[in-house]
Amino acid sequence: MDIRIQEDEPTRPECLALLQVHHAHMQAHTSPEKIYALDASGLAAPGMTFWSMWGDGRLIGFGALKELDSAHGEIKSMHTIGELRGQGLAARLLDHIVAVARQRGYQRLSLETGSADGFRSARTLYARYGFTPCGPFSFYPEDPESFFMTLALD
Repeated sequence: MDIRIQEDEPTRPECLALLQVHHAHMQAHTSPEKIYALDASGLAAPGMTFWSMWGDGRLIGFGALKELDSAHGEIKSMHTIGELRGQGLAARLLDHIVAVARQRGYQRLSLETGSADGFRSARTLYARYGFTPCGPFSFYPEDPESFFMTLALD
């Protein structure tokens, strides 16, 4: 499969449709008031970079990077379509995001994901890349439904 990752607009119709799938997954595994996934307007906000991932002409995933400050970025809303999971696509997207964070000079990259079983594959992927558990960062409260991870980039 020919894979292309490009900076994009989360408000693009294809991205909006996949964002709905992403939010449905969050809702299936997390209490509604504890979901921190952003909608399209949040992913298009200043300080946010959104990428779409395309394979053979169709949208197969997306991810975003939020600048917390000049030395710290946050991975937001990574998602690949279910039928292609386990083929290394999320790893390719994560490679891209980590490379951009390094190019920007970030010293740390952090993320919040769910603690439920539905997020186990995400936590496993991040751990494989060297992300380690950490406490809440930015605006996040301590919460048993959240799992925080961080990676030193220096």
